[in-house]
This record gives sequence, structure tokens and C-alpha cells, in this order.
Amino acid sequence: MTIETQPFDAAEFLDSDEAIEEFIVAAFETQDPAFIAKSLGVVARARNMSELAREIGMSRAALYKALSGQGNPEFATIMKVMKALGIGLAPVMPDGRSAA
Repeated sequence: MTIETQPFDAAEFLDSDEAIEEFIVAAFETQDPAFIAKSLGVVARARNMSELAREIGMSRAALYKALSGQGNPEFATIMKVMKALGIGLAPVMPDGRSAA
């Protein structure tokens, strides 16, 4: 008996702000910059990569590459993407309290 599989695309399941928040929080918990960038790419695909690219002033292809997990995007690019997606970034001290 042959097992049939289908490709999994997490972007198909990011259909609410709450799902996106949980997905991004989990990505940041890994502390892996490439995984965080790739996760932002998944969210960008869920939200419309072409629109996002226009909004932040990048080509769609360049944005795909930057958020592929294989690229090394500049921090400024990550911040622009996060802002366009409505995701903030706030420092948190090791003991869990806010740095603000």
C-alpha cells in the first residue's frame, strides 16, 4: 500500500490575527534568525506577498529571497516587513519583564 502525501503550506492555516500571532511568537522563541525570517515569509504569503512588496518598496522576488530562510536580510528589511504586517518588536528582559 502506497502512502499518498500532499505538500504542507503553513500559510494556508494563518487565517486570523491570532493564528499569525501564535506562529510569529513561536518563531521568535527559537531565536533562530533564519527561521524567523522564513516564518515572516510564510506570514507575508498568507497576507499577499505582492502587496507587501509594493508597500515596503521591494520587488516581489527580492522579498521572497530575503524571507526564504536562505537569504540574510538586513534588519531594516525585517523591521519594514514586520511594520507592514502589523507586527511590533519590543525588548523583553531575561526575567520576562518589559524593558520599557
